[in-house]
Amino acid sequence: MKTETQLTRQHIIDSGYTLISGKGFSNVGLSQILKFANVPKGSFYHYFKSKEQFGEEIIHNYFKGYLNSIDELFDSKQGSALDRLMEYWLRWQSTQSDTCVDQKCLVVKLSAEVADLSEPMRLALKSGSASVINRIANCIEAGISDGSIPEMPAFDTAEMLYQMWLGASLMNKLNRDPAVIERVLKTTHKQLAQPGST
Repeated sequence: MKTETQLTRQHIIDSGYTLISGKGFSNVGLSQILKFANVPKGSFYHYFKSKEQFGEEIIHNYFKGYLNSIDELFDSKQGSALDRLMEYWLRWQSTQSDTCVDQKCLVVKLSAEVADLSEPMRLALKSGSASVINRIANCIEAGISDGSIPEMPAFDTAEMLYQMWLGASLMNKLNRDPAVIERVLKTTHKQLAQPGST
């Protein structure tokens, strides 16, 4: 694919990403995306086979960036593994502190909407979420090794925490109450930290 074509394709993905994360997948039409991207209407199918494939690409693109940021944080040797995990949750908390704009809650936004709408998009969300959970589990294992986290089933704990945070993010959207996420943050620390630590 030519560089100019790749850049245009990525620009359409980025534009769609911005709109869909704010309004949802079904509420955003192709003409709206192309107008926002300032790309001629007839060119969409030059880059994507369908809107569904476009949605799948947005999800893959989102997780690529998200997983890179997790890897940078968890691969860092700053502090203990528990410190790095709590920094991850603090970053999550900061993205939920407003009304979910600027691509901050794409998984929360799309999971319920597209699970029954598109099997490829559902599988892309499932795969991306599984990759996040595996990284959290690996960091929990690192914390068990460095003594900052007590012995526990790493994968089961990671899966439970990720599901808890997704649920809390959804409730935060419904209630517009930052205390929802604050409570989950405290519960997460209690779950992960050594007994008696603060």
